Amino acid sequence: MEITEVKIIPKEGPDKKLKAYATLMFDNCFVVRNVKVIRGNKGLFVAMPSRKMREACPKCNYKNPVRSKFCSQCGSSLPVWENRRVDGETRQSEHKDIAHPITLECREYIQKKVLEAYDAELKKSTSTPYVSEEAPVPSPDAEAPLEESKPEENMGDIQL
Repeated sequence: MEITEVKIIPKEGPDKKLKAYATLMFDNCFVVRNVKVIRGNKGLFVAMPSRKMREACPKCNYKNPVRSKFCSQCGSSLPVWENRRVDGETRQSEHKDIAHPITLECREYIQKKVLEAYDAELKKSTSTPYVSEEAPVPSPDAEAPLEESKPEENMGDIQL
């Protein structure tokens, strides 16, 4: 398995922990989106895509976000959340990974590739000024080119 492409989408804000999102392509045939680049206490790290966990209200069975105090459907009080056991395992967090590496070697490989692409994106964005993809705006001093007359056959078409 090889990571064949990494796309980085930087996020703005100097004080934010979330620095960027990444999209990974494996072997030119499988894509994983919403991989996050996060600034932690020990530096940058990569977090896998995840979803917020939900649990059922004991009264109405409505699925509420983990650690909610009251049910969003019936308003009844929910049991206090204390690393509850669910399906035979103790749930430690409010999120569960959608996709994640099984081995440490795979996790390190993914993190290395994503952080290299993130560093390259940072260097690219700081070293080159932003250039608009639109047509350049002529300076007021430049002469305007004379428009050529066009045949009348395209009168119904919208011209930009």
